[in-house]
Amino acid sequence: MSATGDAGTTAPDRPMVAARGLVRTYGGGPAAVHALRGVDLTLPRGELVAVHGPSGVGKTTLLNLVGGLDRPDEGRVVVDGTDLSALREKRLLELRRERIGFVFQTFGLVPVLSAAENVGVPLRLRRVPWREREERVARLLDRIGLGDHAAQRPGELSGGQQQRVAVARALAAGPALLIADEPTSQLDAETRATVVGLLRAAVDDEGTTALVTTHDEELLDRADRVYALRDGVLARP
Repeated sequence: MSATGDAGTTAPDRPMVAARGLVRTYGGGPAAVHALRGVDLTLPRGELVAVHGPSGVGKTTLLNLVGGLDRPDEGRVVVDGTDLSALREKRLLELRRERIGFVFQTFGLVPVLSAAENVGVPLRLRRVPWREREERVARLLDRIGLGDHAAQRPGELSGGQQQRVAVARALAAGPALLIADEPTSQLDAETRATVVGLLRAAVDDEGTTALVTTHDEELLDRADRVYALRDGVLARP
């Protein structure tokens, strides 16, 4: 096998993610912010792993490194046998598109597309046939309680509704790895339970590996593993 591995081949005993010695610092001198100070993290396949900690301690930085949206100053991230540091930007983009689903705190929805069209974007990129794509989008929107809002654009939806659309979009193509930054932060209790159930079902029924940051006690309770991130160091509480 090459140094970058083969993202299309699955080894059941190989972790989905193996991150070692991650260091990420922003700025320099006395004003430098040490977001991560030698973080190690292993994500077994088919598990929901949650990371919690105060705001500003580096949780989003960790997600960005694991998802290949940023590169560490030191250390390495291996996703499904592929060392991200060995990839050029084009190959990294392909890996993210084909294997990873993202839920951002800022939603990242396309303003000119409807809720249904936003959810369907990953399926279009993978050239999923029209009928299959439409059926999966409709099913996901129904599960998050937005079936009646399929034609509405993000600007016509509340923050909580946009959050749900973002979660559905991330899960639409059945990613091997789901990375979610506070996926339930803007939801009421009932809707939060629905989204947590959706994440749990993606892990249990579809074999997705999920890494989430959260302050949500219900999501923490239903995670397979929970880590605390403080002062740039990751630990089991």
